[in-house]
Amino acid sequence: MRENMHVLLVYPEFPQTFWSFDRALELVGRKVLMPPLGLITVAALLPAHWKLRLVDENIRPVSKADWHWADLVIISAMLVQKKGLARLIARARQSRLPVAVGGPFATSTPEAPELALANFLILDEGEITIPRWIEAIENGAKNGRFSAEGEKPDISLSPIPRFDLLERRAYDMMAVQFSRGCPFQCEFCDIIVLYGRKPRTKSTDQLLAELDALRALHWRGSIFLVDDNFIGNKRNVQLLLPKLKEWQRQHGFPFLFTTEASVDLASDPDLIAQMVDCGFQRVFLGIETPDTDSLRGAGKLQNTRSPLEEAVETITSRGLQVMAGFILGFDGEQPGAGRRIVEFVTRTGIPLAMVGVLQALPNTALWHRLRNENRLLEGDGHFDEGVQTHLFNFLPSRPIDQIGAEFVEAFHQLYEPRAYLERAYRTCRSLAAADQRRGNERGRGRLQLPDPGLLRGLLILLWRQGMRRESRWLFWRQLGAMAWRHPSRLVDYFWLLMLEEHFLSYRDVVAQQVEAQLASRSRRQPQQASLSGAPLKRKALALPPWQPAPRKRSNRIEGAPTSPSPRKT
Repeated sequence: MRENMHVLLVYPEFPQTFWSFDRALELVGRKVLMPPLGLITVAALLPAHWKLRLVDENIRPVSKADWHWADLVIISAMLVQKKGLARLIARARQSRLPVAVGGPFATSTPEAPELALANFLILDEGEITIPRWIEAIENGAKNGRFSAEGEKPDISLSPIPRFDLLERRAYDMMAVQFSRGCPFQCEFCDIIVLYGRKPRTKSTDQLLAELDALRALHWRGSIFLVDDNFIGNKRNVQLLLPKLKEWQRQHGFPFLFTTEASVDLASDPDLIAQMVDCGFQRVFLGIETPDTDSLRGAGKLQNTRSPLEEAVETITSRGLQVMAGFILGFDGEQPGAGRRIVEFVTRTGIPLAMVGVLQALPNTALWHRLRNENRLLEGDGHFDEGVQTHLFNFLPSRPIDQIGAEFVEAFHQLYEPRAYLERAYRTCRSLAAADQRRGNERGRGRLQLPDPGLLRGLLILLWRQGMRRESRWLFWRQLGAMAWRHPSRLVDYFWLLMLEEHFLSYRDVVAQQVEAQLASRSRRQPQQASLSGAPLKRKALALPPWQPAPRKRSNRIEGAPTSPSPRKT
């Protein structure tokens, strides 16, 4: 092994998903939403004398010069990236380079055929397994599997990620992590499988040191705290927030934060106020469904303890914008679940509502139950797994084509321009009212409007929203009201409208991909459409009974001519 080993760290390309935001990112001159935090954490665990180079294929492909430079390749991937992962492993082996693979996909499915050519599998959390792997290769190992055997690391000992390796200008947000794990037991969730039910946190000083590192690299703007449940260890969060607020004040509030939390955040208004004081801007909630029986059946009991609509209203009225995830296809779910999700989102005014179909992720409680019931289904490899448009990898309790139709129509209704404008305006108005109650003039740490890339994006947005669309008069009324009455949230309003550019395109992707999967499944499994045994229809989509036939939708996205789109992420 070379003393100064050249290590190429590669992050595979994502297929287009709900979270790609590609058309919105194009408007602000970015290519990718967030960087690969896991991979730059791995980089920080490697020997200091190794030479490192990172390629995020969502920004650019690995070049011939990269392959020629490398002595060793390290790849991290999630389930949704497995096709890109397999391609990268094969390419590295073609170049006669040893390959080490880690991340959630390898950890949850180490026997997957996509991993067969990898020399090393580095499973579980890297703070434990990376040092074991380094010792092995320094002793001449050519192959091996390294597992933590159930041990969980003390992440207060985790090093500062190597943010310096990133092409930072390509990203819209940076990413940091405060905690791992979640105390709840949702049947479908793999977080507790990967990271356990006892949330472990970094120290306050450790997180502030990571923010110092980003500030020293001249990053300003948005940061995603990628904790799967930021308030899972509420005690440590309450120790963090006062010091984070002081750090932000001392440095002129350079950052705005987004995170994920459980719905019970709404039961602690003081904690919400502290988060807002620290610069928290948005929170993603796993609402999943407004159907209480489905929540109970999935073990998501924390969502049944108080009214979900009140929870959303409480969080929004105190200054945090709510984003939410919803799932179709729970066992025992009654027809019309898609309509009920649309009605819930409309009543609560949530702008960003992610809807997907339930998946049995490997080794989750749901996966084990369905395997025991002989209900798991094999994919044909033609469709990306792990994306919101992927239909079932198991036999559901009602017809797949019915669920697929509800999914497509729900997504189409949610991102119909007028409906989306109404929700975006309602949310921004509520957030502005919260600013007034708190005496808080917002705007600290935001991108300034004179930025050339943002100005160009705003001009294109004004053309599309204000001139091209049938909803243009509603847009101009809202824009006037935001500028005159609620200026503290005008930038939020523009950002939400930029996201709509992505969703208008993506809803056609949803329809096309669901129709293709239903057609494929009906050919392969004509008598296996649901647990009830109802056969799949051989037409593209059977509309739900509550929805009339929609008008034919065009794939063309309206608007002014723009430069070529960046790579899809």
